[in-house]
Amino acid sequence: MEVDIWSDIACPWCYIGKRRFEQALSEFEHGDDVHVTWRSFELDPNAPAQREGDLAELLAAKYGMSVEQARASQEQLAQTAAAEGLEFRFDIARSGLTFDGHRVIHLAAAHGRADAMKERLMRAYFTEGELIADHETLVRLASEVGISKLETRTVLAGKRYADAVRADEAIAQQLGIGAVPTFVVNRKLAMSGANPPDQLLALLRQGWEQGDAAAVVDEGAACASDGC
Repeated sequence: MEVDIWSDIACPWCYIGKRRFEQALSEFEHGDDVHVTWRSFELDPNAPAQREGDLAELLAAKYGMSVEQARASQEQLAQTAAAEGLEFRFDIARSGLTFDGHRVIHLAAAHGRADAMKERLMRAYFTEGELIADHETLVRLASEVGISKLETRTVLAGKRYADAVRADEAIAQQLGIGAVPTFVVNRKLAMSGANPPDQLLALLRQGWEQGDAAAVVDEGAACASDGC
């Protein structure tokens, strides 16, 4: 069974959703027969390489709220993440373009290491304050999951895998995916949002039982271009 997951590296609900999906998959009776493909999605494809300023202040300015309200929202998200065993450090996170990070995930996929690369990039962004748009940072992080520094530098110096990222995003548009994470089973059943593991498990079971049934879309907590 094929499961495609559209998500962005800098999407908090995507990281939470990854953990919840992993739990669901561990409880799925046919988990060994599930093939997961990480698909690219940019919440802000026009972002600069790095946004200057405090994330809470940027959030407040974007949504017309106070900085205190923005920090409270971040704290609530951090608590939700902590319940999944994740540490979110919005105080040191460095926001910016994720396009090249997605290219590196495609590179890792060619080596059978897409999940490890996705995990490493998300931890780097949310926990370690790494700038995902920085090429040398990407080279170092990729090397930690077994991708040669030379190969990663070569990819980042050119346009390799750029078409793959754009293709993922085009498919998302065709499928009507406007928020992430979105989990799609056999291109027929879809669930949007970081839903609880039991709901994701139900999606997997439904996909296994229905096979080529008509598409069904459910929605939960997710991030879209207008925010999380």
